[in-house]
Amino acid sequence: MSRSTDSAAAPSQPLTLLSIVIPARDEEGCIAATIEHLHLELRLHHVPHEIVVVDDGSTDNTWQILQRVAAAMPELQPVRNEGAHGFGRAIICGLERIRGDGVVIMMADESDDCRDVVAYWRTLNQGWDCVFGSRFSRGGGVIDYPLLKRMINRLANWFIMGVFRISLNDTTNAFKAYRRTAIEGCRPFLSPHFNLTVELPLKSIVRGYTWTTMPITWRNRRTGTAKLKLAEMGSRYLFIIMYVWLEKYFSRGDYRRASVLAGAPPPVALPATGQADVERSGSTPHPAA
Repeated sequence: MSRSTDSAAAPSQPLTLLSIVIPARDEEGCIAATIEHLHLELRLHHVPHEIVVVDDGSTDNTWQILQRVAAAMPELQPVRNEGAHGFGRAIICGLERIRGDGVVIMMADESDDCRDVVAYWRTLNQGWDCVFGSRFSRGGGVIDYPLLKRMINRLANWFIMGVFRISLNDTTNAFKAYRRTAIEGCRPFLSPHFNLTVELPLKSIVRGYTWTTMPITWRNRRTGTAKLKLAEMGSRYLFIIMYVWLEKYFSRGDYRRASVLAGAPPPVALPATGQADVERSGSTPHPAA
């Protein structure tokens, strides 16, 4: 598919296929359950989908498990990241393989709720370019979040909210949804590690893609070990935050979405299909900046 947004579908056009990109490294204890629960939830709600799991240099049996599950699940596409490793690189590797016009980035450790993926799909289909989940908005929640990590998370997100003057209060969370046109509009990607989770939403906002928020739930992993190392990532997060801030104020619109530069009005979201959808998503609209 072309990466040019000039020939992209209109933002209000219904999506046809949801691609879920899951980076995985040494996740043999949970990857099968993550995929199977996700696949079941999407099938129950009749969401056309593919699941792209990127093995990012696992040294355990993650790849063998993916091969076994894929043999019985045509929707699963296991991919090996044969290049340099890193959380961001694994996601980018997965984005290069997707076929869908909608994308959700999800963790491999079952910390993200499969029901929220369905809510993402429905909200994207209301016409939004991006849907950003928040664990800290009304209706969201966290379970077993380590206190120190939570404090650092809130400080980092408050800093981002102040620097960019946005209401999104959970920018650093990876679990988000995008139309493919928005993903392509965020290129080139700069972040090889967890800072990609900040690069994608901030670029989407700064470059003029429409976005909304919805509450999501998160629970700490029950198997394996966390891959995020706060001591290593602080300067990398700051780098990408400042990079996008400089783009916002000094690039003179060189990277803005074409329709925004042309003065076209932002798309109008389609009405929700039912009260249950409204109550589940609790989305808050934000037109193109």
